[in-house]
Amino acid sequence: MADTVLMDLARELVLELYPDARAAWLGGSVVRGDASPTSDLDITVLQDGPVLRKSIEYGGWPVELFVHTEKSLRYFADKDQARRQPTMMRLVGESVVLVDTDGSGARLQQEFLAEVAAGPEPLTADELSLLRYTITDLLEDFASAVGDVRLAVATVLWQQAAQLLLTGSGHWSGTGKGLLREVAAYDSVHGSDYAEALLGGVRAEDSRLVAVVDRILADHGGRLFAGFVILPTPQEIVGFRV
Repeated sequence: MADTVLMDLARELVLELYPDARAAWLGGSVVRGDASPTSDLDITVLQDGPVLRKSIEYGGWPVELFVHTEKSLRYFADKDQARRQPTMMRLVGESVVLVDTDGSGARLQQEFLAEVAAGPEPLTADELSLLRYTITDLLEDFASAVGDVRLAVATVLWQQAAQLLLTGSGHWSGTGKGLLREVAAYDSVHGSDYAEALLGGVRAEDSRLVAVVDRILADHGGRLFAGFVILPTPQEIVGFRV
């Protein structure tokens, strides 16, 4: 939970810059409790328009502002659902309500928090096959690569394997440090060690990475190359004909 000084500063910013805001939330690392010396304040503001994102400095703090209408919040939350990365839903759901003039602050916070708790849609058969195929191909590249190329492949390989670990098990995914944070959360729930094993394998650049990736693959059908087929969707077929 963010300390009261930061909450007061964030609330002051909203009242000064967005006096007509219906609601506002402080989210991100300062609320989770894992802020670093370079962390910023992530503030989402609800108003009737316009929609924008901008970065400013306020009270000595870097601030990321996400200004939305209810319609745009829903749009980005739906995009979160489609890519199984709940960025907007966490910013609003896992937050401190700064301003709430009409009840929308608490209402939307609870709605998004419930969506985060419900988890993403399961992978389709094609999505699962594509992930397995992509990871299998990366494993082959890793086996034959040397030097910087091997390191470059390893950095992509752990991320793809982490995506399969999470989304294949009905957990949210992420990118960059957010992906690592989601894997650590998975480990906390399941008593596993994938966060350390994957990154340890990348650092070592040896068979340890292959072993942990194969362990993840084994839970979802193993490596896939021969027999891999994905047909275009009806929408794609229409697009090809245009």
